[in-house]
Amino acid sequence: MSENIDLTEVAPVEETDSTEPSKGGQPSGLDRKINEHFAGAVVRKDLVKAVKGNAIVPSYVLEYLLGQYAASDDEATIQAGIDKVRDILAQHYVHRNESELAKSKIKERGRYRIIDKVSVTLNEKDDVYNASFANLGISSVIVDSTTVNAHQKLLVGGVWCLCDVEYFHTEDNRVSPWILGSLKPIQMSNFDYDGYLDARAKFTTDEWIDLLIQSIGYDPEKFGRRGKLLQLVRLIPFVERNYNLVELGPKGTGKSHIYSEFSPHGMLISGGEVTVPKLFVNNANGRLGLVGYWDVVAFDEFAGKKKRTDKALVDIMKNYMANKSFSRGVETLGAEASMVFVGNTSHTVPYMLKHSDLFDELPESYHDPAYLDRLHFYIPGWEVDTIRSEMFSTGYGFVVDYIAEVLKSMRNLDYSDRYHKHFTLGSDISTRDRDAIHKTVSGLMKLLYPHDQATTAEVEEVLRFAIEGRKRVKDQILRIDATMAAVNFGYDSVGGGWSAVTTLEEDEYPTYYHRRRPTAPTGGSSTESDEPMVSNAASSSVPAPAAGSLQSELFRGQRDFLDNQRGVSYETLLMPYLRDATEIELHDPYIRMGHQGRNLVELLALIAAAKDPADEVTVNLFTVLDQGPEYQTKQLHMLNDIVQGAAQQGIKVNVAKDPGGHDRWIRTDTGWRINLGRGLDIFQKSDGSWFDFGTSRQEFRQVRAFGVTYIREDS
Repeated sequence: MSENIDLTEVAPVEETDSTEPSKGGQPSGLDRKINEHFAGAVVRKDLVKAVKGNAIVPSYVLEYLLGQYAASDDEATIQAGIDKVRDILAQHYVHRNESELAKSKIKERGRYRIIDKVSVTLNEKDDVYNASFANLGISSVIVDSTTVNAHQKLLVGGVWCLCDVEYFHTEDNRVSPWILGSLKPIQMSNFDYDGYLDARAKFTTDEWIDLLIQSIGYDPEKFGRRGKLLQLVRLIPFVERNYNLVELGPKGTGKSHIYSEFSPHGMLISGGEVTVPKLFVNNANGRLGLVGYWDVVAFDEFAGKKKRTDKALVDIMKNYMANKSFSRGVETLGAEASMVFVGNTSHTVPYMLKHSDLFDELPESYHDPAYLDRLHFYIPGWEVDTIRSEMFSTGYGFVVDYIAEVLKSMRNLDYSDRYHKHFTLGSDISTRDRDAIHKTVSGLMKLLYPHDQATTAEVEEVLRFAIEGRKRVKDQILRIDATMAAVNFGYDSVGGGWSAVTTLEEDEYPTYYHRRRPTAPTGGSSTESDEPMVSNAASSSVPAPAAGSLQSELFRGQRDFLDNQRGVSYETLLMPYLRDATEIELHDPYIRMGHQGRNLVELLALIAAAKDPADEVTVNLFTVLDQGPEYQTKQLHMLNDIVQGAAQQGIKVNVAKDPGGHDRWIRTDTGWRINLGRGLDIFQKSDGSWFDFGTSRQEFRQVRAFGVTYIREDS
């Protein structure tokens, strides 16, 4: 027997957007665990903003300094460290508009320490190496060969360094008065890899993923599981050699952030600023380009149909991406740099699928099947939320130069076979497709399970994700090149059956995704049909019945939805089964927070709109009260408001305590039972702005992974 919840004497409380308690600036349980097992190697991520000020310097430089002085969870130590780092930046970081002041300090003191970006060139005329300081604005500073050989990235792109610069003037105008006393790149020199693996074993998979997300700088609470994995795929180029990654999506989703701020081993360049000599080799002097010195070379602003491209660059890039080598005259050279291509899209996914393909935005020279086939993974940037201030983490994450060195050290390892004892790839998956899947599996396994302890389910999750990323590439190539054979992407389980893999946009827009490929009819000209092809996986959307259809004609069985999927609403998911019901029983223990109350109101509003205004519908809600007295009061006040508002629309809501307290389901007096994996709480958190389309329409929101089962009880 359920106990009714009395809402008649609820004291009013202050209005709030959410009943979720704030952290209050206190470390979470995960933060305390992180500090316990990685003491000295982690830092509170919001401190970077606290110390950056107007210093135009990468985050990894600031975190290097914070790691020296503020890698602690003790507030006094943190504050003292922040003050120290601020003092170091104030005293030693060179602002471009204050370069003359910095020069004066060097001259007057004879020797002075600065933080600046240093690049080195070989002066063949004098047979010496000359250093240039980006912000200080001086050049022709002699550097000894030992320093250059120890830090060869100085020759390509430049490196942020702590430098002692001296001043000594002579009468010889040909001699620079600037002398480099010492140089120390701002990055870690060594770390305990075995200690890293031992500490990883102390964390659950969810905790470890959240730690990595916080290390990137984001709050894991703002991302679903799939969203977190998409963020972590961006790290694979740092941990996997010769990994070719593309991400296309809307502006402002943080596509290039990781490659410019996350690691001292990555180089971000504008897509239009690269040449063959700069990227590969300069034939004039034989000097290697970027791929010879950096672990990751990322091309920003890569998209743009009308961008001019160097055909020779495209050709040599295709060879390098396929064979890890490039030619210089008669000599062939190899390199290990991973290639990342990021760019913005200007159309929606269904528009691109209907009119062209998901590579539509690329310059014409790159919109080439031979080039695209070299890509190992396509990150669907349209699934990633626009970065907002509340998405940044206030928790603890790895100091960037620490995790950068960890990832660099794992480039020598190969984890691509970790799925072999559990699963087998489909037989018609080509060698190139397999290589792509294997490299993604290896990268994700190194990131998530470096200690080599993953369950079968966890390995399967990684494998499916790797297959999907490659399938997204291959399916679009099939649209461009009709001669390529279609591939059935999936895997066999050892002792189990076949599992097909689909992309999320394939499930969301099957009509456009499975547009028929061009065919040549008798007349000779090619035609293209927009009729949908049969998917290798059932569409996960629930079709609404036609007007006047009988309840017995509705779908019965299980439907599953994926993280980040759009196009889902209560109107299509639930309302076909709730229409004509006069009494509805809803079991959902989690009607506590503000957004959960909104979910309930949206369902009740649909029920009210569907019924005759003269009719009444009874909804019996069974839920659970929050444990905290303060939050329970807010919950009761929210429920009371909902009950009163529903009553005005002819919906009588009775609220009682759920005797089960866990299962979530709906039963109607018309004979339907609907089992809800997540209850009504299927949508991902958003900023809730009135200018966000998802605020007005549920189908524009992204969902969290969930399942729903429709059962006809009177049949």
